[in-house]
Amino acid sequence: MKNYILILVVVLCSWSVFAQEYKTHKVKEGETIESIAKQYLVTPFDIYALNPDAKKSIDSNTVLIIPNSKVKNEPIPETTKELIGYRKHKVKRKETLYSISKKYNVEIEDIKKHNTSLYAENLRKGDRIQIPKFKTIVSKVSLNNTVKKYKVLPKEGKWRVAYKFGITVPELEALNPNLSEVLQPGQEVNVPNISNNEEKTVEEEFNYYTVLKSEGYMALNRKLGVTQEQLEALNPELKEGGLKLGMVLKVPSDVKTITTIEDLENTNLSNKIINLSQKKIALMLPYRTHRIDVDSVGEAKKAIKKDGLLSVSLDFHAGALIAIDSAKRLGISTYLKVFDTRNQPSEISKILNDNDFSEYDAVIGPLLPNNLDRVASELKKDNIPVISPLTMPTNLYSNVFQTIPSDELLEKTIVSFVKSDSLPKHMVIIADSKHKAVSNRLMTEFPSAKQLFSRKNKKGEEAYFIYQTDLENVFKPGKNIVFLETDNEGFASNVISVINGMAIKDVEIILMTTNKNKAFEGREISNYHLSNLKFHYPSPNKTTDISTANNPFVRAYRRTYNVSPNKYAVRGFDVTLDLLLRLAGGDDLYEVSSSDIETEYVENKFRYSKKLFGGYYNEAVYVVKYDNLTIVEAK
Repeated sequence: MKNYILILVVVLCSWSVFAQEYKTHKVKEGETIESIAKQYLVTPFDIYALNPDAKKSIDSNTVLIIPNSKVKNEPIPETTKELIGYRKHKVKRKETLYSISKKYNVEIEDIKKHNTSLYAENLRKGDRIQIPKFKTIVSKVSLNNTVKKYKVLPKEGKWRVAYKFGITVPELEALNPNLSEVLQPGQEVNVPNISNNEEKTVEEEFNYYTVLKSEGYMALNRKLGVTQEQLEALNPELKEGGLKLGMVLKVPSDVKTITTIEDLENTNLSNKIINLSQKKIALMLPYRTHRIDVDSVGEAKKAIKKDGLLSVSLDFHAGALIAIDSAKRLGISTYLKVFDTRNQPSEISKILNDNDFSEYDAVIGPLLPNNLDRVASELKKDNIPVISPLTMPTNLYSNVFQTIPSDELLEKTIVSFVKSDSLPKHMVIIADSKHKAVSNRLMTEFPSAKQLFSRKNKKGEEAYFIYQTDLENVFKPGKNIVFLETDNEGFASNVISVINGMAIKDVEIILMTTNKNKAFEGREISNYHLSNLKFHYPSPNKTTDISTANNPFVRAYRRTYNVSPNKYAVRGFDVTLDLLLRLAGGDDLYEVSSSDIETEYVENKFRYSKKLFGGYYNEAVYVVKYDNLTIVEAK
């Protein structure tokens, strides 16, 4: 009898401990493992560890065991903006979006969102635009688990913050849905509300490694040369929870953990076609044909030249049609339906209400972020992929494919490119005050660099120039790399001219930037200087000299339209052909969009990674350079 009582006590105690560490969740219709994980602020891998059968499928009313998160429940103050109206503004001579945003104290992106033509057209004197007016609302948002605010310290990246608070990088991203790739000193982020004595210290005498997708102990042993026993000795939490995606591990100091962003070997999807069923694709672009007098060829031509959105849409569409024809030659049949969104929310609502998209394989577009957001949100319930062809999506929903790499990824790529060169080099970072943040991030990556900023006038205002004397004794014999960070054409011209004159015998100067914007393309910029300085920059695409290009797409385009394709037509071809080949390589687009598949076409390449609680983003980036007045890929 005593034995039975003892067993009963043990069982009850075990269940009490279990109840404290875990909870249960009954699956509702439409829920996924990812949405459930987000609800409880755990990772899908935590749920799979306790519910192995969930990897196959989950049905309504399935009961899942959910581990408790390490944090409690507490509301967090959150600041939001509410649109309360508009003020009218007539653009004056020499005014820019930047100067207007400063005048009215609004973000440039907010001006563009409420004047969508500015996404495709330049601001011109006489334009009448509307400036949004906001009021700030401070509310308390209650998460399922309490977090606290943490102010990022200098040199801290995602992995350092995650390690400090005992969570994985994906868990940190789940707590901060809009977290950028690069953290800035002083930035506030949400972290678990643990006591100060529970925070881990990053010990400089060790190295640290972030666990990648599908990495186990054997893979880490091959990659890092450390055994499971060594890892568990340095990271005791492994004995209980095992390895997790994004977990930061302490490793011995002699272990090399630095990895660079490298291209994979390109995958030729035309050799992997297994699904020859007809592909049903929708193309949503802002043609706005209702504004064109189709009875007059002359008026139609004028409208195309004047309307930037129409011109981009037609060029992209033309390239897409060549891609569909190319896929047909490989045995891939396509049903394409084209929709004119008119760049109007009401028209998009009408398209969504009047058409059943549940049987479509994918939707390309709409072109502009707000419209794409509306379509993606509506089609998410049917899990229909929505491709963002030319712009960055507002929300990266689970069904969204962002084909343009982010600015953070471009910056990371050029930094990794420089670091991959082990030869001695001298670093100089020149920026205006607007780009001080990126200048400081570069200083974090290259601590021995010389940092310079634009001169100011007597009133203390930005003057956008430097003197040649500012660079005296800065450049050394050998290789000198200059990062120039600005979007001011005058400042770019000034710096480029000055450093070009200082590139003398034995002093090699290479110009770079993390963001090649219009400041580097203006009339005051000398292409001869850029070529002499071997100007390098990260880019979503490489530039092909179409006039001399001899590839099937260019030949087919000229044959069909009697002109050479521009960059939007090339983009239309590359995006559409990649989509069709991926769809032909599996049951759906999600299956053939893993991060180990990289494709490349005329000017663009695609390698998709998935956000833990979101959609897919393209992480394939080129580094290109000026070479003898042409732009080529830098190796």
